[in-house]
Order: sequence, then structure tokens, then C-alpha cells
Amino acid sequence: MTAELPVRKAILERRTYDAPGEGREGKVRLDFNENTAGCSRAVVQALRKMSPKLLAMYPEYQRSSERIARHFGVQSEELLLTNGADDALRVFFDAFVDAGSSILICEPTFPMYRYWAEIAGARVEALRYGPEMEFPMSGMLAGLQKKPRVLFIANPNNPTGTLSQVDAIETILQGATNTAVVIDEAYAEFSGVTLVPRIRKYSHLFVARTFSKAAGLAALRLGAVLASSDSLAYLRRAMPPFPVNLAALVAAEAAIRDRGAIRRYVRGIQRTREWFARELLQLGVKTFASAGNFLLANFGPGGPQLFQRLERAGILLRERTHDLGPGFVRITIGTPAEMKLLLKKIKRLGFSASTRR
Repeated sequence: MTAELPVRKAILERRTYDAPGEGREGKVRLDFNENTAGCSRAVVQALRKMSPKLLAMYPEYQRSSERIARHFGVQSEELLLTNGADDALRVFFDAFVDAGSSILICEPTFPMYRYWAEIAGARVEALRYGPEMEFPMSGMLAGLQKKPRVLFIANPNNPTGTLSQVDAIETILQGATNTAVVIDEAYAEFSGVTLVPRIRKYSHLFVARTFSKAAGLAALRLGAVLASSDSLAYLRRAMPPFPVNLAALVAAEAAIRDRGAIRRYVRGIQRTREWFARELLQLGVKTFASAGNFLLANFGPGGPQLFQRLERAGILLRERTHDLGPGFVRITIGTPAEMKLLLKKIKRLGFSASTRR
């Protein structure tokens, strides 16, 4: 028997989000902005200590929330744990966005903002970063006058690497009188800039964080939203009772106890990113200033063919032809050995300033 399902119009009108990247294990993974060095050994040791009986229980959150909140410099009631950063973004649509209402974003950016908006049946008002990937402040302030339900800003932005300083975000907050402002700080450890200390000053400010990047826990899916306790109460109403698995909590606690490992990793990435940018410049490749663990580069017309050849050689990059044009690519900053291998392959494949044109 075949029945006609009552599928929502918003679902019928959009394509499934197909995340690329199956079969990546064993390759040089410079495509997803992961911590390619791996998580702290303290995390692995903590996970090994989990007992069968503990795994058979539903997770309890109070102790972990208190410890993770201290890590971010907030109170436990100012912290909401989520099943990865993607789920942290979804809850804003559940809490604030009706079908037909609008959100405001600036593209190119993290595609999940638009993804969740389309599923919710919301309108997407999209600004654009400038030719040098600069943030369009005047356009943003004008866009806020239309009173979108939610404004999403990735800071630093992915894939451009653009970083807005705290005073600039405060200008936006002061202009967002009827809008929930979500600052997505997935890469804050690398930029050193955070709006978390402002959550008590601005009741409409929400800061999203993740343990997938600097802490290296992408496989365990743990995110967080930081905001004033009163504002966060609205999000809690839209959350299920057990959104985060126990293994993620155990791993996160171990990671923040071993903060030295995260700091060493971040410093290493910052050094390697600047070195790699200089090396690309010598090859005639245009790069854009980045405050994240990645670099946006433009290899020109010869780029797409180069990226395909690198992929065949087992080196994965994130091509951005679809939203920035042929030759644009986002490159995760991996270990020094990985970046030296990439540079060697680029040269071996015959790419140079002359082939870029």
C-alpha cells in the first residue's frame, strides 16, 4: 500500500543537506576545520574509565554544567548544553522564528543558518562580505531596522576568517532592539575575541560555542549557548530533556582540565597559519586575513583542477567555487607536517604564479 504523506511545503521545496566527506579517514583532512592533531590524551583516558552501568543510565547534567560554565566564565544557569553547535543553532528557530518571519545573515558564512531557516519556512535576508572579506557594518545596521527575529554572525566568520572586534558587535547589539543576536564563536579560541563577558549587559545576546574545533571533540557533538539566565530560559523550553550524551560530557570535562593541551594546539595553529599564508603568497596565491584555524585562498582559474588533483592524492580541501567563484578554497590549518606536505604537493603539481593566471 502506498500512502501520500503530508509533508511540509518547506521540506518539499528544499534539498537534503548532504555533508561531503565520507571515506576521509587516513587522508590529509584539511576540509572540515577539525583538530587534525587529535584530542588530548586526557580525553581518551577519561572515556576509557566509563563503566557499563554508567552507560546504561540517562545522563545527569548538573555537575558537568557547573564545570563547563566555570570554563567559560559564566554561571551554570547561563549555560545551555546542546548536541553539537548545529543543534545550538536549531534551538533559536524553535524558540524565536515563525514560518514567514525573517532572519538576517551575512554570506558567505556557515551554511547551517540558512539550512535551519529554510526548514522553519523563514525568509533569509542576506548581506555580503566585501571584496576583501570585510564585514558590511552599514548594511547590517540598516538590515536590523527591519527587525528580523534572529541575527546570526560567525565571529570569526567561516569561510572568510573575518573577525569583528567587541566594540563593533556592541554597536550591532545597540541597533538590534527587536532581534535576538547570536554570535557564533566556534573559532574563538583562535581569535582570542569573545562576547561572553557581555551577556549580562545585553539580554538579547546569545553566544554559541563548540568543543569540535580547538578541543578536538567533533565526533562527540557537544555545543553550548551562553546567555543571561532569563533569556536562556526561553531556549530551555524548546529543548528535549536529554540533549547531550554522557560520553561528550566526560570528554569535555577532561578537555578543559587539560587546558594546556588546547593552548599549545592553538598557538601552534596560529604560527603555522601565518607561515603557510606567507608560503602561498610567494606562489602568487591571494589569501585573506584569518582569525580561525583555516585560511581562505584564491588560486585563480587553475584552482579547481589543482584541488581535484590534490584530492586524488589524498589531500582534502574545501572548494568554495559555488559561493565565491572558481579558484577559491578554504584550507584547514593542520599540523606542520600536513601543511608542508600540502605545499610540496602544490609545487609538485606544477602550480606557480604563472599558472595562476
